[in-house]
Amino acid sequence: MDRFGFRPVTRADLPMLADWLRQPEVARWWRGAEKELAGIEEDLDEPAMRQWLALMDGAPIAYAQFYPAHHWGAPHFAGLPAEALAIDCFSGPGGFGHGGLWLRALADTLLAEAPVLVIDPEPDNLRAIRAYEKAGFRGEELRPSEDGTPARIMTRHR
Repeated sequence: MDRFGFRPVTRADLPMLADWLRQPEVARWWRGAEKELAGIEEDLDEPAMRQWLALMDGAPIAYAQFYPAHHWGAPHFAGLPAEALAIDCFSGPGGFGHGGLWLRALADTLLAEAPVLVIDPEPDNLRAIRAYEKAGFRGEELRPSEDGTPARIMTRHR
């Protein structure tokens, strides 16, 4: 059995995700747990958005959402291939220290359907950037995101 697996998020997972969003390590980057949770819940009904839990040895350890990078017209994704998938993610307490591993497994899965994946951490989120690099993502370019804050554009190609 593979150590890492994935399953879709359900409404029953929302209380757990709320707890994860309140963890200081997550709340620093996903600001406003209640607002973020409302967005996650709303996106459960959004066909363009897929939301999965990362599982380690069958237990949920992280959240990832992924979607066509150009679907919402994010300015910092300009110039990426039309088929690019964007990923947003955070770990729960059981996932801290395992981000590079579970994200590599997720990327390997998603690259079967898309030629390029993009992730856009804030430049100061060094812990996440290290995990993304361990998962095979590369990129140093900073671009302004929708709200004007800088995003580091990191991609992984098939």
